[in-house]
Amino acid sequence: MNETCITELRQERGWTQEKLAAESGVGIRTVQRLEAGSDASLETLSLVASALGVAVSALFKTIENDSFSCRVDSLESRRQDQQAARDKISGAWMWFFIGVGVVTSMISFAAGGQLGAVIFLSYWGGGLLILVAVRRLYLDPRLDNRYPLSRSKHQLRARKRLQGRSSPEER
Repeated sequence: MNETCITELRQERGWTQEKLAAESGVGIRTVQRLEAGSDASLETLSLVASALGVAVSALFKTIENDSFSCRVDSLESRRQDQQAARDKISGAWMWFFIGVGVVTSMISFAAGGQLGAVIFLSYWGGGLLILVAVRRLYLDPRLDNRYPLSRSKHQLRARKRLQGRSSPEER
């Protein structure tokens, strides 16, 4: 049996089992079984590790089965590959927005006067709001389906804020 340190990681954050279950999207009984040392699928372990902000391998004090150890390492490698692919696609959308913005800015400066100012402010103000909406409503759900082991920048920032708020030093 593989010895886990999920309880210690959870308690470091000041989380209850219910909080970990809610943050990871698994059931409370699953968290209880994991903390008791029961086996779980790599997908479940990935969800719990992501909620705790650690690699899957960091959930274990010891891994006795070499085959399981290789699968855990493979999962972590796939997670990193998926995150890199997701970041590349998200970055491409951002650079597209910036590129169109540069062209729009040049057109607005060429138009000059109030019309130019309206074009400039409309693109950078309204366009940014539209970009955020498109990313959250359209792009992120599709990237979640395509790269299930990855997280959006918004999700990663929210997780960091949550972990920072529940750190032992701040209590």
